Amino acid sequence: MKANKLRLLLAILFISGASFAQNNDASSKSNIQSYTPSKLLKKGEWDVKWFNNLYTEIKFADGNGTSISKARENYFTTSLDIFTGVSENSRLNVGLLLEYRSNTIGGREALSVFSLESSNTSRKGLSSFAPAIKFQPFKNISNFSVQMAFHIPLVKNETENGVFLDQTTYTFQNRYFYDYTFPSNKWQLFAELNTEYNFGDETSFANKTFVFAPGVFMSYFPSNKSTILGFVQHSQRFGDFKQDYTALGFGGKYQLTQKLNLEVLYSKFVRGESTGLGQSFNLGLRYLLTK
Repeated sequence: MKANKLRLLLAILFISGASFAQNNDASSKSNIQSYTPSKLLKKGEWDVKWFNNLYTEIKFADGNGTSISKARENYFTTSLDIFTGVSENSRLNVGLLLEYRSNTIGGREALSVFSLESSNTSRKGLSSFAPAIKFQPFKNISNFSVQMAFHIPLVKNETENGVFLDQTTYTFQNRYFYDYTFPSNKWQLFAELNTEYNFGDETSFANKTFVFAPGVFMSYFPSNKSTILGFVQHSQRFGDFKQDYTALGFGGKYQLTQKLNLEVLYSKFVRGESTGLGQSFNLGLRYLLTK
C-alpha cells in the first residue's frame, strides 16, 4: 500500500512538473515570436509601428533590363501604422496608415534626405494616408490574415522641378500574411503577398496599373528575444505602365522591452525593368500593448 501511494505521489509530481515546464515555455515566448504580421490583436490591444526606409540608387534598369549609370537619387519614407483589436475573438482589427516622404536628386549624398528641405533638388511632405482593416478569414487558421487599405494621396504634383515625391493615384491594397513556426521553435517561415490597384489620376505613371508583389522571409531565433532573417521580394506592375524588380535582403529583430521591439533590415535590388537598381536601409520600432 505504501509503495502504491509513493508511486502515485511521484506520478503527480512528474505531471505537475511537466505542466509547469510547458507553461513556463509558453510564457517565455516573446512578442517577436508570437506577434507576427499574421497575428491579430484582441479587443482593446494596440499595435503601433514606426518604420523608416532609406532607398538610394546610382543605376537604372531600362525596359530591357539593361543597367544604366545615373546621378544618385535618394528616397526616404517614414510610415506610422496604428492598429487596434475590435472583436472579442481576435478576428478583426482596424487601423490607420500614414506616410511622410523626403526625396533628393542631382547626385546628392544619401543622407541629404534628412535635411527635410524643399529646393530645386529636394522635396518633402506628408504624402498619403489610408484607413485599413485586418481580419482572419478562416476561424481555424489563426496564422493567416488579410489586410485591406485604401490609400488617399495628399500630393498634388508627382514631380516638381524634376523631383518626384509620390504617386497621385488612389490605391486599393490587399496584403495576405501567412507564417509557420517549425516544431523546434527556432525557425519560422513568413510569406506575404501584396496586391494593388492604382487609379484616379490620368497624369500619373501609376494610373490604371496593378501590382503583384510576393515576398518570403526565413527567420532563425538565437534566443526568444532576438531573430535574424533573410528574405527575397519581387514586384510586378501591369497595365498602362509596366515595371518589375527583385530584391534580396537580410536583417534582424530584438525585443528591447516586453512592449517595444527593434527591427533593422537591408535589401539590394538585384534586377529589374524600368526601375532603379539601388539598395535600401530600414529601421523600425514596434510598440505592442497586449493583455
